[in-house]
Amino acid sequence: MNETWSTPGSLADVPAVILAGGLGTRLRSVVADRPKVLAPIGGRPLLTYLFDQLIAAGIREAVLATGYRGEQIEAALGTAYGPLRLRYSPEPSPLGTGGALRLAWPLLAGPSALVMNGDSYCQADLAALRAWHCERHAAATLLLAQVPQAGRFGRVDIDALGRVVAFKEKSGGNEPGWINAGIYLVEREFLSSIPADRVVSLEKDVFPAWIGRGLLGYPCAGCRFLDIGVPESYAVAERFFQEFQGRS
Repeated sequence: MNETWSTPGSLADVPAVILAGGLGTRLRSVVADRPKVLAPIGGRPLLTYLFDQLIAAGIREAVLATGYRGEQIEAALGTAYGPLRLRYSPEPSPLGTGGALRLAWPLLAGPSALVMNGDSYCQADLAALRAWHCERHAAATLLLAQVPQAGRFGRVDIDALGRVVAFKEKSGGNEPGWINAGIYLVEREFLSSIPADRVVSLEKDVFPAWIGRGLLGYPCAGCRFLDIGVPESYAVAERFFQEFQGRS
């Protein structure tokens, strides 16, 4: 049995990769002097909320895949955040989400990795995600959040067993549905399939190619989701975290 499935739910042996290289062009009208992952929310960078989530789940090491103004990210955050060790994987040129993850691969120890988008947040039980992933021996699991207007993000369709069967493009429609929440648990076989040293998109290139090959979607019912990619969503971010903290 693959050793990654020997302790379902445990995250102590799982490193995290945070994809933090986006250009953030749509957000520059309100956050123009820094990369969007450093956008201030409640007086501190968005990334620190993700760090808190990782620490709460027992993760102790995170690799930041940086690109645009990556040196600013490293200067702001340094090499540690509480018990969380921080390492950096800077892109020499934009590689896309898949290319950035593949570049970070040599810095990752262990058979599995938790991957997170640096410009979104999903209030999810990461240990439950790993337990679900391990029980099904998945190659990669996407955490899915249910939103009232899935057309803005693009829908993810799964079958009764949680297997991803289709990705639906952004439509601008108002229908509710399950969306990719920007949190993935992936195995080495998945990471090794990503081409090196080229521009690759996880969402457009890699995930669709894994349909029918061990790509699952974990429907996280009731998980609150925030994407700060546009000014309208960034404007409500502080209230989002205040409400979340008020319930904890």
